[in-house]
Amino acid sequence: MTPELELEYRGGLEAALRVGWDILQNGGSSLDAVEATVVSLEDLPLFNAGRGSVFTHEGKNELDAAIMDGASAKAGAVAFVRNVKNPVKLARLVMEKTPHVLLAGDGADLFAEEIGVELVDNTYYYTDRRWKQLEEAVAADRVQLDHVDAAAKPSGTVGAVACDSSGRLAAATSTGGLTNKKFGRVGDTPIIGAGTYANHTCAISCTGHGEFFMLGVTGYDLAARMKYKGLSLEVAANETLEQVTSMGGIGGFVAIDTHGNVVLPFNSEGMYRGWVRGDGALNVGIYRDSGS
Repeated sequence: MTPELELEYRGGLEAALRVGWDILQNGGSSLDAVEATVVSLEDLPLFNAGRGSVFTHEGKNELDAAIMDGASAKAGAVAFVRNVKNPVKLARLVMEKTPHVLLAGDGADLFAEEIGVELVDNTYYYTDRRWKQLEEAVAADRVQLDHVDAAAKPSGTVGAVACDSSGRLAAATSTGGLTNKKFGRVGDTPIIGAGTYANHTCAISCTGHGEFFMLGVTGYDLAARMKYKGLSLEVAANETLEQVTSMGGIGGFVAIDTHGNVVLPFNSEGMYRGWVRGDGALNVGIYRDSGS
């Protein structure tokens, strides 16, 4: 991590926070805020989502995204999309324009074409850094997380959660998955209740080793601990992360409740994160000592 690169990450996170916060300040919905924030991060090639996504074993990019509106308990998700500039926009259209929750592969791309979202050639997602990661992973015969890659540091899945002035919650997540992934692998991001979840109690977006977040049904687990055990967001989040850790999972999540409380726990070396509370101050963290 060079000082110059750290400034790029911090600047990108702050810009994304401003996008979402401006929407909320102007009376916009939490759903609009999380979508716009994730779009901002998808457009930034530093992160493993949208432009800058990691490569599959075949040297292609396959992207997943999800969005959920806690007020209506409606959600939309896409997996294996290959030609959509901003997958999170397509996920929202799945929620609003179809009777389905999850569309995948050719069907998702066909829906994108029919609905008129912005399409790009698969080469749009290319970055030299991601291609080098693939070459290294293939040579070592491994599938790898960004979170444990010494060169990339924790620059993985992007996500956002928000609570608007009406107390409505929403969550959105977007990812390129794992470097060198094979066999049509899908992680937790587009699985509602695993990597993305929102209801009347909390909203959560996860990043990390998706298999463990799926096995732990992590998104719903956090909400269930709050509902059935009567726990605060902070206590429930710590218990939820402990469950992921006990299974061997690496990663973390961002979560918020109806009172605007925010938690950003993780068990990895670091997690790029940012948050805005009621006073409007922008906060950004990278390493473990960067606040929460």
